[in-house]
Order: sequence, then C-alpha cells, then structure tokens
Amino acid sequence: MERNHLEENGKEIRRNGMLLKVRDLEVAFSSRKGGRKTVVRAVNGVSFDVKKGETLGLVGESGCGKTTLGRALLRLTPVPVKGGIWYNGEQINTVANRDFRSLRSEMQMIFQDPFSSLNPRMTIGQMLNEVLAVHKVVPRQEAKKKICELLDIVGLTSEYFNRYPHEFSGGQRQRIGIARALAVNPKVIICDEPVSALDVSIQSQIINLLKDLQAEFELTYLFIAHDLSVVEYISDRVAVMYLGKIVEIADANELYANPKHPYTKALMSAIPLPELNRKKERILLKGDLPGPLDMPSGCSFHTRCPEVMDHCRSVEPVLKPLCDGSSHKVSCLLYEEMKC
Repeated sequence: MERNHLEENGKEIRRNGMLLKVRDLEVAFSSRKGGRKTVVRAVNGVSFDVKKGETLGLVGESGCGKTTLGRALLRLTPVPVKGGIWYNGEQINTVANRDFRSLRSEMQMIFQDPFSSLNPRMTIGQMLNEVLAVHKVVPRQEAKKKICELLDIVGLTSEYFNRYPHEFSGGQRQRIGIARALAVNPKVIICDEPVSALDVSIQSQIINLLKDLQAEFELTYLFIAHDLSVVEYISDRVAVMYLGKIVEIADANELYANPKHPYTKALMSAIPLPELNRKKERILLKGDLPGPLDMPSGCSFHTRCPEVMDHCRSVEPVLKPLCDGSSHKVSCLLYEEMKC
C-alpha cells in the first residue's frame, strides 16, 4: 500500500511538471524544560510544491522555521525529518546517505552570511576547485578554466582567483557563494536570506543576478527571506510561515493584492510605501511570538490574532484551497465554514 502511494506521488510530480514536492514535513528537536524532556517542532506538517523554473518565496518572522525547512530539504539538519520529500519524482528523504550524495550536485544552497559560509584559510580558487574535484564536474586540468568562467558569470574576474574571503566586500563574498552553488550545475537552489546581510544598494544587484542566472540556467529557487518587498520582486508564488506551519500560499500577485490570513494581512501592512503622501492602515499584532516550548492550543496564531473567534482556541485549522478555483490556499477558521 505504501509503495503504491509513493509511486503515485512520483507520477503526479512528473505529470504536473513539479520538480520538488514536500508533504507533511516535520522537523523536531529534543529539549529540556523543568527537568523534563520536551519536543520542539521547528517545522510542523509543512506541504508545498515547486515547479521547474519557478521561484517559491518563503516568508515569516524570525524563529518561524524557514531556515530549518530549507536545511531539512538538503538533509543539513542534525535530526531526521518525518514526512515526504520528492525530487524529480523520486522520494529522497528516505535514501541512504551514500546514495543522497549524488543528488547534492542537483540541490544546492546559498547561505545567509557570506563570510561565515566561506573557509577563511582557503583562497577562492582553492574553494571552488575543491567543489569541482569532489563532484568530478570537469577534468583536473580544466578546473582553473571552469573556475574563471564561474567568477565571470557572477560578475567577478579571474584576478580574484588567489584572494582570501577577508579581502572581499559582503556583496562580492555572496557572489562567490553563488558561484560555488553553480559550480556543480544544480537544478534547485535553496536561497536562505541571501541578501539580508548586505547593504540595500547591493541587495538589488544580487537579486537581479539571481534572476538572470535563473533564466540562463533554468534554475528553480526556494527563496527564504523576511523582506517582503524583495520576495514580491523575485517570487512567482509566496508561502507564509508561522510557528512551523504554512498558513497561506498563493501566486505572488494574488497574495500581495488580496491576502486572506490575518497574519499575512499584518505582514503586508508593514511594507513601507514609496509615496511620501500616501498612508495605509498598519495592523499591529499584540504580544510576542510564542516560544517553541509553549505552543498555543488550537490555531497557533490565536494569541495574537485581531480576528480571533472562540473556537480558534481549541480547533486547529488546516491549509485548504479557497472556493474561487484558484491555487490560493489558507489555513484559517474564518474560511473553514465556506461552502464551495
């Protein structure tokens, strides 16, 4: 029965052009509180799809589980995950480590801090050469030529080949991180807040570089960020995450024009407007984000929700499509009782 279910998932992915499919993903860490062992679910039952060549933006407050989710897809978390992850029709979260290594060349990550993600004791040429050698991308005698091509693609030159990370600016370091990800010819790149540590003037350059590379190499992105303006610019679809769960997901234009979940509405109201004389009503949420050891019952957002109802405190909503026939999904009891 389970094997048939996995085969059906694989067929669905290939039929619908999905490159990445995640179902009921859960990442839990053990913790101690008051001498008792407790379980912290950083990612709690997350499901989404990513089609080939598209960018899915993932937004939410700090601590909601965005980075943990991205790392879980690449098996970089220190604990095993539950649920299913399919890549190109094959379930990958259950394969042995030795078999998963061959998939790492197709799924790469760009990290948030470009400085800490680079080895300070190695030159840029040495770092990129190591990647090429481990994955056997090109013959050894062609490695330097390939590295120079990668540097040129990301807007650097071959004269940087023998320089160390501390000799570069933040934007240049992130370009090096992008070159490292591109070195193995990936299909999917997890972008973990790749511009949040950069100056605003540099952010736009890196974002435009990512868009150009996506068009040139047919890349698929999961773009994790908390800057809603950046996410709107680069994303085809956007998922909103709160306390380890996706509470809303829709096409980017639809989500920004017509947010449904109260949490999404609050996030959108915080986006500054470029016009000085134009004002909009700001939705201020009460209280702080609940701690992972004190998760609310029912709807996880009910402690801060301005539209909370009595049954929100005891009933947990599920992510479901709206009745308009679109791909817009929302996890909120305000829409549970709608009859399509």
